Amino acid sequence: MAFQLNGKPINIDKPYTTAEGVKYANLRNHAIREQLGVVEVPDEPTYDQRFYWGVDNPKLLDDREESDEEGNPLYVKTYDPVSESMVDTTERLVTKGLKSQWVAQVKQTAGSLLAQTDWMVIRKAERDVAIPNSVALYRADVIVEADRLETAIKACESVEALIAVVGAQNWPKA
Repeated sequence: MAFQLNGKPINIDKPYTTAEGVKYANLRNHAIREQLGVVEVPDEPTYDQRFYWGVDNPKLLDDREESDEEGNPLYVKTYDPVSESMVDTTERLVTKGLKSQWVAQVKQTAGSLLAQTDWMVIRKAERDVAIPNSVALYRADVIVEADRLETAIKACESVEALIAVVGAQNWPKA
């Protein structure tokens, strides 16, 4: 719970001085808070900003091809130096949904984890120097987890299901 005095938030654990100069070490005492007019207010509802715009307002789950108010498709624009204006390309304008964003994140995480040992793969290809079994197993585990997550993310039919998948990431340790 939060506290307010005259409609403004107040920290009851910090020292407080009234307009008349009366000093309090803190406002934890209920009687003092009541005397000063400090009121307890409920905390604002919380939500995960990675998945929601606000309370009970989930972000777009799937990609969406955009269109104007009349339903006409929108296209990516590019600058045309001849006409000195923006012109449509042939590429449709697409707003990426949460699934696309999280699949990209999984790919980036897997790439970062694999990058640490890529030099061993290159060394194997160029000079036929063996990759240690522990490294080969680790790399395989990273790929398996990335594939598992991508498949699970693409299969999600709700934001809640996506949150469960993202919360169950199990990347291997090096």
